[in-house]
This record gives sequence, structure tokens and C-alpha cells, in this order.
Amino acid sequence: MLSRAFVLLPLVLLAACGTPQEQCIRNNTGELRRIDRLIAETQGNLARGYSYQDQTIVTHEWVPCGGPGFGGPGIGMIGQPSRTGMCLEPDEQTIRREVPIDPSVEARKLENLQARRKALVPAADRAVQACKATYPEN
Repeated sequence: MLSRAFVLLPLVLLAACGTPQEQCIRNNTGELRRIDRLIAETQGNLARGYSYQDQTIVTHEWVPCGGPGFGGPGIGMIGQPSRTGMCLEPDEQTIRREVPIDPSVEARKLENLQARRKALVPAADRAVQACKATYPEN
């Protein structure tokens, strides 16, 4: 049963990458997908009246640690008994805060993103058609 899993794992991983046609399309439409994501985010900001900002906060905690001369039972540094200790380790937390927006600035940003999207669509369509011609699927 275990050997069967090892045989199926590479097939599953390969399928996750997509067909050559899907890979070609994904590689040639990345900018358009980014613009679409930004448009959706900007529309959400305008609908809510605020935006989100992620902030990483670093605190420190005392945790058991080891190193030369530290660790579990036995011998640590060259013939010295090992010992345990405590180390101050950083602990990162990301929090999401609401931040106010200027609706007029956000509306202009949305207009610019939509104009950029309109300019990208013809090239993306040509790239998709080229991918379909180069890598036809049944």
C-alpha cells in the first residue's frame, strides 16, 4: 500500500502543475491576473470605505534551547556535561488593521487599473490563442 502511494505522489504533483497549455496560459497572463486582483481589492476598499494594512509585530519569548554545552542528557562540549538553558526567541505575529482611504484617490486608482486591464486584454487574448495552438488539448 505504501509503495502505491509513492507511485501516485509524482503523478499528483505533476497534475498540480497543469498541462503544458495551462502552464503557457498561466505564464502569459500573470500581469492580467495581478491587475484583476488589484481591481477587486480596490472595489472592496471603495465598498467598505476603508482598506486593510498588514503589520508584523515582533515579540520575544523565553524558550528552552541548547547549543554547544547545552542540550539533553549526555556530553556537551568536549567532555563537559550538557546542560539546558533558556533563550530569548523572536515571535512574529501579523495583524490586519483597518486604515481609512480617500475615496477620490481610490476611485482614480480603480480607473487607472481598469484602463491598464483594457490595454492588457488584447495581448493576453493573443497569448492564450497562441498557447492553445502550440499545445492543443483533446
